[in-house]
Amino acid sequence: MAKPILRQPPLRSHHLYGLSLSSVGLCVVLWIRAKTIGEDERGNAERRALFVGLWPPLLWLIGDTLERKRRRRRF
Repeated sequence: MAKPILRQPPLRSHHLYGLSLSSVGLCVVLWIRAKTIGEDERGNAERRALFVGLWPPLLWLIGDTLERKRRRRRF
């Protein structure tokens, strides 16, 4: 029997893995951009890059949790 569409999660684990890898790229881009900004704005730009750098592990772990939940439902 097929699951109702409303009961399926809107995000799959591979979506979150992709977001995790993309946020690594975004962090690198923001860090490089911070080095090209003047001294007045550099501190804020570096903090923004470090903040985005905290996202990859979080997104990866959420993806792992969704994958484990999906595998558990299969058996």
